Amino acid sequence: MSDTLPGLDQLRELPLPAAVPYWPQTWGWAVLAVLLLAGGIWAAIAYARRHRRNRYRRQALKELDGLAREAGANPLAARGLPALLKRTALAAQPAGQQTRVAALGGKAWLAYLDQDAGQQPFPDDSARLLATLAYSPDAAVQSLDPLVLARLLAASRHWVEHHHVAP
Repeated sequence: MSDTLPGLDQLRELPLPAAVPYWPQTWGWAVLAVLLLAGGIWAAIAYARRHRRNRYRRQALKELDGLAREAGANPLAARGLPALLKRTALAAQPAGQQTRVAALGGKAWLAYLDQDAGQQPFPDDSARLLATLAYSPDAAVQSLDPLVLARLLAASRHWVEHHHVAP
């Protein structure tokens, strides 16, 4: 045996490879990251604008649910429906067109509601029912058929959920 064998004290550690960097090595990945970030910011801004723009719709649906609940026990509670529909339609309009919508009434008002929803959600006798709710004495409102009133409330809910929002 040879006396020239190295001892344990003469051994050296192997060098480790360089750490893998977290930053991408090519410009393509950096550009993709910037595009994804910009797309995410744009989507968040669009969602926030749409959410803010539909605030009036959420409030109208909440009020309509309360009207429907109260109208089940007392038909006089449905008297607020015509005003709620008008306020909702006015809130959806840009500032210059609010006067045009505010002046509508009767068949023209119902035609606007049907046209604005993109289909005809209201029953044929809705103009008469809305006029009854708005202007008739309490006895006439209390004599309304509960099923007809429920159908009008359902059509109003459909309109509030699906009407066109002006840009």
